Amino acid sequence: MSSTPFDLVVIGSGPGGYVAAIRAAQLGMRVACIEKYASLGGTCLNVGCIPSKALLDSSEHFHQARHSFATHGIKATVELDLRVMLGRKDKVVSDLTRGIAGLFRKHKITRISGVARLRSASEIEVSGEAPQVVAATRILIATGSKPAKLKGVETDGRRIVHSTDALTLPEVPKQLIVIGAGAIGLELGSVWLRLGSEVRVIEYLDRPVPGADLQSAKILQKSLEKQGMRFEFGASAKSAKVVGERVKLKVLGAAGEREDECDVLLVAVGRRPFTEGLGAAEAGVQLDERGRIVVDAHFQTNVPGIFAIGDVITGPMLAHKAEEEGVAAVELMMGLAGRVAYDCIPNVVYTWPELAGVGITEEQAKEQGVAVNVGVFPFLANGRARAMEERDGQVKLIADASTDRLLGAHIVGPRASDLIAELAFAIEMQSSAEDIARSVHAHPTLPEAVKEAALAVAKRAIHI
Repeated sequence: MSSTPFDLVVIGSGPGGYVAAIRAAQLGMRVACIEKYASLGGTCLNVGCIPSKALLDSSEHFHQARHSFATHGIKATVELDLRVMLGRKDKVVSDLTRGIAGLFRKHKITRISGVARLRSASEIEVSGEAPQVVAATRILIATGSKPAKLKGVETDGRRIVHSTDALTLPEVPKQLIVIGAGAIGLELGSVWLRLGSEVRVIEYLDRPVPGADLQSAKILQKSLEKQGMRFEFGASAKSAKVVGERVKLKVLGAAGEREDECDVLLVAVGRRPFTEGLGAAEAGVQLDERGRIVVDAHFQTNVPGIFAIGDVITGPMLAHKAEEEGVAAVELMMGLAGRVAYDCIPNVVYTWPELAGVGITEEQAKEQGVAVNVGVFPFLANGRARAMEERDGQVKLIADASTDRLLGAHIVGPRASDLIAELAFAIEMQSSAEDIARSVHAHPTLPEAVKEAALAVAKRAIHI
């Protein structure tokens, strides 16, 4: 064990962990980051956000070449090379993870390979090729999350798979059943749908994308159905097993229990905090009933000197939320005014069309007894969207009825993930719908739909 403790040791190199390590180094701390995997970047860069988006983009190009190019006067014969597509995805990942390694070298962050286990608030055991004990003045837990399991359904990595496995299927399954109509299930279902799978989605609730604006989620559902995706709501998988080259499963739906089958079953029922083997409870760190680490407003646990951020604490399991918490936690450690604007964290489903939201939904406004004005503008009436042959979707803004302050924004349509940034900023700056309506948006662009929705809040949209 080093006689000089690090000022900060970060456990986990995902978006929350590596960003926190870099910010701490910028503030003059002597920093180490412990990572058990060979590459940096955590779930997001290695088996989550980045590889899934690489496949979403590749599969969307393939889908457009097969179904949309002719509309633009382009005749093409298209053939899928799945090996090359998966190879491109892997290269995108490796390039980005090497980039993080370069940032660690730039900021003189010590990278420690191995599995971390807390000994105390100032010591961490690291097992691996070179077992050691690392001393730290402060410890930041950023170990992220892992796919949640479904009772009665055991994954095998080949026929019954979770989200990580679904990124590396060796062939396009003829029939794919997805359990869960959340972001992960719809995104990965979209990838394989575009590549030729027959995709069915089974969801326990009565709607897709729980927590999103209901109207927007329903529009997304209809668009995906037009692409061939099928949905069954109010149903659940009770058990599944592999028989030969097929998956046999029992589904409990509205008509009772039935048997179903497919080539691949994707279990996408959410994620759970990853704290197994960390020794947090043994070190006295308090966990809640869902296994999340309990922290205060400064991200410190009940054990002084031990902090936690990201998926292992309460809140949405989003990479950008973890990044902001990492920066805020480190700045607060140094006596700075770190903060996270939790009311302004956007959430995105990267299907096509995309679904993005920030702030409260119309349903939440009603539950909270908040009187609101709602402005909606369809992409069908937006010149740039029509030029792109993108007719589905809308921008929906929710403003306080008495003050006009923007409370929520929900977009389903082309590039919703990019368009939502303006509205997240507007909500954080406590802007009004009128502020957005008066701001000049370039023509012809997709953001003009945002301006028109803001005008629609006051019932004065121009193009509808």
